[in-house]
Amino acid sequence: MQVRRGVQRLFEESGIVTLPEFTLANGRRADLCAITREGAVLIIEIKSSIEDMRVDTKWPDYRDFCDQLYFATLPDVPPSIFPDDCGFVVADMHGAEIVRDAPKHPLNAARRKAVTLKYAR
Repeated sequence: MQVRRGVQRLFEESGIVTLPEFTLANGRRADLCAITREGAVLIIEIKSSIEDMRVDTKWPDYRDFCDQLYFATLPDVPPSIFPDDCGFVVADMHGAEIVRDAPKHPLNAARRKAVTLKYAR
């Protein structure tokens, strides 16, 4: 919750809308989904420890549902355990900092429509 709160505060300051525990069409639930003013869809996967990251095998399934994929964690979790081809955010309950921006992988039009329609409901 601390990490989520910090990330939400950071994004809110930038005018980005966040949705916690967002269920995707494949049945997976993203820890945090965000939609920018430009309509980009971001997914932020929150990891609280090395073990949490080590046992998670579902995060690659999120790539098909976002324009950018980020990991967010606490300051004491080593950044080296996270994939280089994803964004990286360090956060606590007071705020967050984007350490590495996520590469852009644009959603196809049909997938974008499905994600944004679900958000609009």
